[in-house]
Amino acid sequence: MLNSIGIIYIGIYLLTLLLASAELTSLSVAALIGALLSTLFGLTCGIFTPDEVIGFIDFRVILLLVGVMITFEVVERSGLFRVLALYAIKYSRGDPRILFFSICFVSAAVSLFLSDVTAILLIAAAAGTIARIMDYDPVPYFVSAAIMINLGGTSTLIGSTSNMIIGMASGLNFVDFLNFLALCEIALWILTSLTLYLLYKPKLGEKKTPPTYDPWGEIKDKKTVYKAGFIIVLFLLLFLLYEKWNVGPEIIAFLCAILALLVVDVDAGTVFRQIDWETIFFIGGFFIIIGGLEKAGILRFLSKAVLNMAHGNQFIAALLTLWSSALLSVFVSNIAVALTYTPIIGIMKDLNLNMNYLWSALVLGTNLGGAATPVSGAVCVLAIGALKEENVNLSFMEFSKAGALTTIVQLLFASLYLILKFGM
Repeated sequence: MLNSIGIIYIGIYLLTLLLASAELTSLSVAALIGALLSTLFGLTCGIFTPDEVIGFIDFRVILLLVGVMITFEVVERSGLFRVLALYAIKYSRGDPRILFFSICFVSAAVSLFLSDVTAILLIAAAAGTIARIMDYDPVPYFVSAAIMINLGGTSTLIGSTSNMIIGMASGLNFVDFLNFLALCEIALWILTSLTLYLLYKPKLGEKKTPPTYDPWGEIKDKKTVYKAGFIIVLFLLLFLLYEKWNVGPEIIAFLCAILALLVVDVDAGTVFRQIDWETIFFIGGFFIIIGGLEKAGILRFLSKAVLNMAHGNQFIAALLTLWSSALLSVFVSNIAVALTYTPIIGIMKDLNLNMNYLWSALVLGTNLGGAATPVSGAVCVLAIGALKEENVNLSFMEFSKAGALTTIVQLLFASLYLILKFGM
């Protein structure tokens, strides 16, 4: 049974989610309010000390996140990603089907490296230009791009903020993510793009002769693009090898960030201002809220509840984790979901369960639930905004038709994949 302290901390947690999901204030402010209440109550009642409050924050996650943000903000400013996206679109040769699948796969691929917000802005700019020139309905391309960007990066440690949080909590490295989830993500790319194609096929338009343009010709400073390409290759190589040197991924990310600032000719001050500080402060504040829940015994209570619902069966526990985390991610930031679930699953490590199974289920759940509705994530909101700039007003239900359909298809396949992958 929960005691009065536990009930108060649950109330603080729910208040934080309410403030964030109802957009009564920004995500970061909501998390900082919750962190302040958790800290004041915990210190007043002697539940924890000031030093323990600081210890609740996993600064490895913060360092990893900042390093990745700086590195790819520098690379994005070089124009490298825009060149790659435009080349993919160019080779569609005016065929709307090829153009559609090109945008789908380029969107997912770009989001492997860029934040979802940056990726949708980049793809929307390219897709919007092509849609206007070719006189195509922009809705299928923009909505599909948003859904594919949300899906992209599911199988990499740096593919999403929630993945970084789960990776640091679970101890899974870059190679582990690829080993457990790469095949699933590739299959999901294909399955999701085919689902979207069947849904939007009547709206794609007819084949037309495309205009002649040179994506590479748009780049004024080609040396900067070469340097950015070098940074990307080095970044990925180091992430594949870092465990051999007994260092954490956060160190590699931060070193690459410093190297990118040194090698690529960009203004460091501008790069620092473009870092998503909103997300960083949100994570920091939420770590404190989760720390309070842990000290109050709520997380252990929840982990036992999950196991009781699963009757001790790790297969059922994994499916509960997958579907419940995905459902929550429809309404709440998947960052908050990841921060909430990681300690709950972490407690189960002493119960002789296949932890890789449970961690993989959490990665899939937090990633797949983020594009079911127009308000499920920032990438969906931005896609709707980009369509408005094209003088197209997309209704909540019209977006949700595509978002909910693909989310259900993805979760059904992910359930099957987990069963096959882990031999259950």
